[in-house]
Amino acid sequence: MSDSSAAEPAITRAGVAGPTASAPGPAATVPGPAATGAGRAFGWRLMTPLLLGSLLNPINSTMIATALVAIGQDFHVGAADTAWLISAMYLSSAVGQPSMGRLADRAGPRRVFVAGALTVCAAGLIGALAPTFTLLIVSRVVLGIGTAAAYPAAMAMLRAESRRVGRPTPRYVLGRLSLAALGSAAIGPTLGGLLAATAGWRAVFAVNIPLALLALIGAFAWLPADRKPAHTARAEPGSGSGSLDPLGIALFAATLTCAMFFLLRLADPRWPLLAPAGGLAAVLVWWQLRHPEPFIDLRMLARNRALVLTYLRHGLTYLVIYCVLYGFSQWLEEAHGYSSFHAGLIMLPMSGAAAFCSIAGARTKGIRAPLTVAAACLAVGSAVFLLLQSTGPLIVLLCAGALFGIPQGLASTGNQAAVYAQAPADGVGAAAGLQRTAQYLGAITASGLIGLLYGQRASDSGLHEIALIGVVLGLLLLVLTLADRTLRAGAPRTDG
Repeated sequence: MSDSSAAEPAITRAGVAGPTASAPGPAATVPGPAATGAGRAFGWRLMTPLLLGSLLNPINSTMIATALVAIGQDFHVGAADTAWLISAMYLSSAVGQPSMGRLADRAGPRRVFVAGALTVCAAGLIGALAPTFTLLIVSRVVLGIGTAAAYPAAMAMLRAESRRVGRPTPRYVLGRLSLAALGSAAIGPTLGGLLAATAGWRAVFAVNIPLALLALIGAFAWLPADRKPAHTARAEPGSGSGSLDPLGIALFAATLTCAMFFLLRLADPRWPLLAPAGGLAAVLVWWQLRHPEPFIDLRMLARNRALVLTYLRHGLTYLVIYCVLYGFSQWLEEAHGYSSFHAGLIMLPMSGAAAFCSIAGARTKGIRAPLTVAAACLAVGSAVFLLLQSTGPLIVLLCAGALFGIPQGLASTGNQAAVYAQAPADGVGAAAGLQRTAQYLGAITASGLIGLLYGQRASDSGLHEIALIGVVLGLLLLVLTLADRTLRAGAPRTDG
């Protein structure tokens, strides 16, 4: 058995208690140098490039919002066409996150992080110079793939650092990744509007170049070199170990594409898409069960019920969050009559509460408690939105938004810690990628629901229907969280 796998029993995963003091293995008997390294572990040199890289995907998801009108005017396309700039990145990110995570587990997280940063630079250059709208969509696809590398690579890097120093990754370290995502997503629209107003919409793409270069420089300077994974070293020739399963990735991408096209048009369902989506999903399952090193390890997921439940909770949570996030802002403008600038200011308490609760959630020791509070706040916050009217006072709108920010921060850090605790030791990157895929599916479904419930214009009745869905799903999440015994402190984890 390799050193890393031998040390694994002695390392307690984040938020899950375990008998580390008496556990046998190298992690319990490491001499002075390792202890010294542990003191320097998870410091600013390691975290700076990881945080820089991890903010690129969420900030690009929201930064484009305030540049869409200007882009449409320059290329003479309407809102239906510019929406592809959003959908294209969501789709490529949903496929790219688990793909890059799998690659990080096999080729090494530092290599994947560096490759992702270089891809982001290329995407920024393509977008900044794009002469046609089609090429601009291509740049968003490339940007989704490039930015998808950072988060799963960061999770795999932290797991490797945990093995190296013989102690679990602190929750506050994982919380920093969540805070980077939440904070950058919150400032994205403001930054995009500022860039578009002062330097033109192409600056929204070009700004990725210096950001990615900073992450790249930090990666070369401070991220530790990759070590060959133990399972790859033990692989038999021809066994398929280490394969990236390109057919599995292609089938996964095709299935997601069909599902996305269907979910985005719930107001006018494209029922014929269900047949190819179901057929592709069936072929994907058959191929993953047949492949010796599948892209998605379905057998591991079948054994790891805790991880599957975490994906389900995360996807449903963000379905509600995105419904309210996008539905509330649109309602503020169209039903309440606020400008886009003032609507953004009204939503600042929501972003601030999310950031504060992300920090607070990162400082908790358990996983179940913050997730329980998050589910309860989703239900209560959605119930408050049931009472909102287009003639309501400003203070009520501010308080409603702040209340809904609480579950954003707690659910983000809680589910992230749960994935880190429940994923197989050599598959944290891929597991983290699938967590983000569940989040993007929630976002895509939320977009379709908003279009279905609002129709041509946001209204009080449409907001109340969205809120009712939030109440029902919040209560469902509360039941799922309370009934999940694997979230209790000391519960054994299941490795695939």
